[in-house]
Amino acid sequence: MTTDQPRPGGATYAAAGVDIEAGDRAVELMKRWVAKATRPEVLGGLGGFAGLFDATRLTAYRRPLLATSTDGVGTKVAIAQRMDVHHTIGFDLVGMVVDDLVVCGAEPLFMTDYIATGKVVPERVAAIVRGIAEACVQAGCALIGGETAEHPGLLDPDEYDVAGAATGVVEADALLGPERIREGDAVIALSSSGLHSNGYSLARHVLLNQAGWSLDRHVPELGRTLGEELLEPTRIYALTCLELARKVEVHAYAHITGGGLAANLARVVPAGLRARLDRSTWRPGAVFELIGAVGQVAGEELERTLNMGVGMVAVVPAEVADTTLNTLHAMEQSAWLLGSIEPSDGPDAPGGAALHGAYAH
Repeated sequence: MTTDQPRPGGATYAAAGVDIEAGDRAVELMKRWVAKATRPEVLGGLGGFAGLFDATRLTAYRRPLLATSTDGVGTKVAIAQRMDVHHTIGFDLVGMVVDDLVVCGAEPLFMTDYIATGKVVPERVAAIVRGIAEACVQAGCALIGGETAEHPGLLDPDEYDVAGAATGVVEADALLGPERIREGDAVIALSSSGLHSNGYSLARHVLLNQAGWSLDRHVPELGRTLGEELLEPTRIYALTCLELARKVEVHAYAHITGGGLAANLARVVPAGLRARLDRSTWRPGAVFELIGAVGQVAGEELERTLNMGVGMVAVVPAEVADTTLNTLHAMEQSAWLLGSIEPSDGPDAPGGAALHGAYAH
């Protein structure tokens, strides 16, 4: 038997834990933030089934290559949830995605996001989207769509996770990468703002579980509370890297994320060459030293888990190294000469990177 009306006491979506009205309110709250993260090529607004981007601009390219990247934030979201601070985690999401695109020289064009939560709290969802939108503005790309999914029973009411994907474009003959790197090239480090979005399982294990510290604990070495340090947003390098490549010759970039400095740089070093990196050229920030000391974590383990204060690396011809540093400093980006590209053990040996010496004190 069928009926057009629910029976009294019958099951409803809301009773099952999904609040459609809360989702609608979340959309209303986030609209003003999304409106800021736009570009002239974006068509339409929120509410459609797909985001639209006018690709006519690509006709100006001789041979446009589309680049795409997707990522999440990882367990850093647990810090945001415990602190009940949600408007910065979007910078971590956008940074992880768009700065993978810019490594090949691609300009980020647009991004979409996905938020899964145990219970839609409109103000919380809007705060998350606010951060994503503000970070997209900082990266020069548009936020053209997204999805918020309520998963009662799978996630606790205060739990959520975020993910995103972005698309960019680069002229084929401007593509950056291993093919451009040459022996003698200079390796330039661009400083990170902290842990960024990697190694949080280790950081949480050491500082919160082993040491038993609270997030509101003031840590003199950090000059602020532990929670404030752990929630420091990821630095977004996209516009800086694009501008640098317009002003000087850049052969490659490496985004320093999970796996650490040497492993990520090795991904763009071609066979027959290796990057020799000098630890004495910088001192990792206090948070890295703190995790190592409190957890008695071996230096090698720290270096393959955390960025150690380097969020992006540029490989440039040696003759433009000074100009590169001056250009970055003019853009208020801390940077230094980290090392150089040298021959490896043989022409067929895989490309690699290794750290040498001791850190500066």
